[in-house]
Amino acid sequence: MLRIMIVEDDRQLATTLKYLVEDNPRYQVVAIADDLESAVGAAAQHRPELALVDLRLAHGTTGFSVAVRLNDEEIPVLFVTGKAPDFPMPDLALGCLMKPFTAEEVHRSLAMAEDVMRGRETFRQRMPRNLTFYDLPEQPEQLVEPGYIPSKRSIKTRIEHWIAGTQPN
Repeated sequence: MLRIMIVEDDRQLATTLKYLVEDNPRYQVVAIADDLESAVGAAAQHRPELALVDLRLAHGTTGFSVAVRLNDEEIPVLFVTGKAPDFPMPDLALGCLMKPFTAEEVHRSLAMAEDVMRGRETFRQRMPRNLTFYDLPEQPEQLVEPGYIPSKRSIKTRIEHWIAGTQPN
């Protein structure tokens, strides 16, 4: 059984998502939180194996900050949001399930997330249309000047670009 935590500030949506998740007996919702502080506390108390996290949360907190803290605790995150980031964030989350969604899309998303978490190959023929999994894309070899050390953009820079609605080249 996969132990799941839901981090969503809309109580009605969180309850609906809980029922959709637990419609499959392989999944159990162990906690529901609505902001960073309650998510961190619930994670410490219930030790979920996966967190479904909205990006906009109560008390001015964000799903990005929750994902950072949960990753520190080695708890994988699947964003569940109405507006997905314009770029992949594999260092923060497994992927993103866009709202609105059906029960079938939730179950398929959880099954695929579980496959990724457990290192199993997934051969699911129909990935939900509103699900994106973040993979590190294959980087083509680039001609690099001697002495140049490429670096990965910081999470802060990526979030600033997402908020501004721009994507650097």
